[in-house]
Amino acid sequence: MLRAGAFASLGIAVAGSIDAIAAPEAKALARRAAGYGALVPDPAGILSLPQGFSYKVIAKAGETLLESGQPSPSDPDGAAVFESRDTWAMVQNHEIGGSETYGVPALDGLTFDPGARGGTTTIVMDKNGNRLSEYVSVAGTHNNCAGGRTPWNTWITCEETEQRKGGALLEDHGWCFEVDAFDGNANLHPVPLKFLGRYAHEAIALDPANGTIYLTEDANGPHGLYYRWTPPTGFEPGKGALRALALTEGGDTAGTLQAMLCTKGTHRVADLSEATKVGTMYKVTWVDVPDPLATTTSVRKQFAAGEVTGSRKLEGAYWGDGGAYFVASFARASDGSKNEHDGQVWFYDPSNETVTLKSIFGVNPDPAADTNYDGPDNIALDPNGGLILAEDGDGIQHLVGVTTAGQAYTLARNDVSEMEFAGPTFTQDGEVLFACIQGDGYTFAITGPWK
Repeated sequence: MLRAGAFASLGIAVAGSIDAIAAPEAKALARRAAGYGALVPDPAGILSLPQGFSYKVIAKAGETLLESGQPSPSDPDGAAVFESRDTWAMVQNHEIGGSETYGVPALDGLTFDPGARGGTTTIVMDKNGNRLSEYVSVAGTHNNCAGGRTPWNTWITCEETEQRKGGALLEDHGWCFEVDAFDGNANLHPVPLKFLGRYAHEAIALDPANGTIYLTEDANGPHGLYYRWTPPTGFEPGKGALRALALTEGGDTAGTLQAMLCTKGTHRVADLSEATKVGTMYKVTWVDVPDPLATTTSVRKQFAAGEVTGSRKLEGAYWGDGGAYFVASFARASDGSKNEHDGQVWFYDPSNETVTLKSIFGVNPDPAADTNYDGPDNIALDPNGGLILAEDGDGIQHLVGVTTAGQAYTLARNDVSEMEFAGPTFTQDGEVLFACIQGDGYTFAITGPWK
């Protein structure tokens, strides 16, 4: 959970490069002041980190092995790490939707649809970040991209798809599933949480006080929407509660699913790219989704123009400071956006029903430059202060830190390829950062002189 005040002074735009926000005399100072210094090239040519930092490869698609004997699956993505007395357990998505080399094995009792090859694995480590084992926690899901953690040691994994059954697929897809980090029996016979809607899910943020869930949608033509699911009266959030609700009579549509509409006075905001200044605030109202199951029509296509607010590439999400943070990865005029950017971070405040633009990346003028950043995707709180953004843009790919003062800095660089980073997640004490390079199949445990 985001610490109170972690974003309190994040009041300037985080641009695609420091050059876009700092005067020449301030650039060198900003680079010196933020972060952990220059990256030291990795002799292995995998992951460059600042001086004093190091990494361990705790999983590698096709090389490390699952408890069931098969290789670790391809395309690791969104993840969260959970702590027990002696171990850490990291539940990790695998965004597998087609011909990826190593699928999630369709094991008996853990498989939703034997025709789908995505899912989650759980990596168990000791308190030094050493790998102990990895096992399938959910299988038979499709294109598991991101998700979100709950306060009761579970992960909600999201399918980024609207794929109907047909061909190899025996079920419709586009659902969310809950995965227990420690109780394997709780993961048997996966149950889709259909009340959260069927669409191209990206990530979720859960309000621990009342179980309300906020969800992002990564879609285009039209753009994706930002959603709120409100539990039914009498619902008590906690371990097993979401699954139990889904299995009740009428559970497929339990609670209320709504889409966000932003307004400024009498003006209805069609697209979040209209905002270009940090601090821009919109009033929020919520519009009921007519058919959350998208029986005949995609959810985002069920609204007339002006009824709801869309955004290109709605991505990472998390709960903190009494509200929900979420990320828009980029916007371009060519995809119908009003203004172009290479990333926005928004905060929804349920106490006054507003959303506020907390930071924005300007369009990256040179993706090949090692000091430039674009396309924030997954996002994580750094318990040591600030945020870590996983870059999923053009050119060189980084883990990008953002200080509480709003300065961006490079924490890590992918030296293997131009594949995206994904799944940053810290241990509770802030001593170990886990992250992956999706297309190359690496999952790392990163340690160093955090401050």
